Amino acid sequence: MRTLPEPIAVRELKSDVKPIWCAGCGDYGVLNAVLKALSDLRTDPASVVIASGIGCSGRFPAFVSTYGFHGVHGRVLPLATGIKLANPELTVLAVGGDGDAFSIGAGHLPHAARRNVDITYIVMDNEIYGLTKGQPSPTSPLGMKRKASPYGTTDEPINSVAMVLCYGASFVARGFSSRPRELAEIVKRGLQHEGFSYIEVISPCVTFHDTYGLYKELTTPLPESHDPSDRTAAVMLALETGVKHLGVFYEDARSSHHAQIERLREKSGGEFSLEDVMARFYR
Repeated sequence: MRTLPEPIAVRELKSDVKPIWCAGCGDYGVLNAVLKALSDLRTDPASVVIASGIGCSGRFPAFVSTYGFHGVHGRVLPLATGIKLANPELTVLAVGGDGDAFSIGAGHLPHAARRNVDITYIVMDNEIYGLTKGQPSPTSPLGMKRKASPYGTTDEPINSVAMVLCYGASFVARGFSSRPRELAEIVKRGLQHEGFSYIEVISPCVTFHDTYGLYKELTTPLPESHDPSDRTAAVMLALETGVKHLGVFYEDARSSHHAQIERLREKSGGEFSLEDVMARFYR
């Protein structure tokens, strides 16, 4: 991460593009948390790229004075991986919603996690397809009744924290958009982590699925006794029903994808290039 001698004020990290989310949308809390994290870490905006997919979160990069890339539906992780491989010195954030991440884009998640690509992936989970007028998503609660499911959904919702822990991610956390200070601290830890950082954010949709009241009741900090180096304990906490724990579930200091590639290059005596690596691993 490239830093500056002095932090940039949050207001200076905001672009001239004004957010167009519905008033009260949880994504505002996520945006403010990201801006505060970048400011607190004295991150050089010129060294940051924010990549996004499709959905309410898709325009996120436009609201921040960094580089950004608004990609296609479900492909934010390959996009972010390519950016990081092309220029490892960049700080890369990937942002998306639950539909983008766990439906059309779900196949990319286990591979980014197991490769331990050095990016931070923030998923704003509102449990619904908000941009396309309120259809149930992969994280919608069982039995949810909407126009697209008038008799209630029949699918069990995905538990993304448990899923990503089992995929082998080296940093897994959960925050709540209505607690932006705590969320900013989680984002800071994710950005500082060398490897794949997954952050699920409960980010309610006030228009189609307002869950603020529900999650103010159900959320609680992780137990002080929790050891974030214990993946098994983290999975058990993620699987608990009737409660949503907030905080860092798991963190492991294993080698990042880029570090492993560099070791391969050293072993080969520099005989292959980055283009060779990409051709071998990303056919």
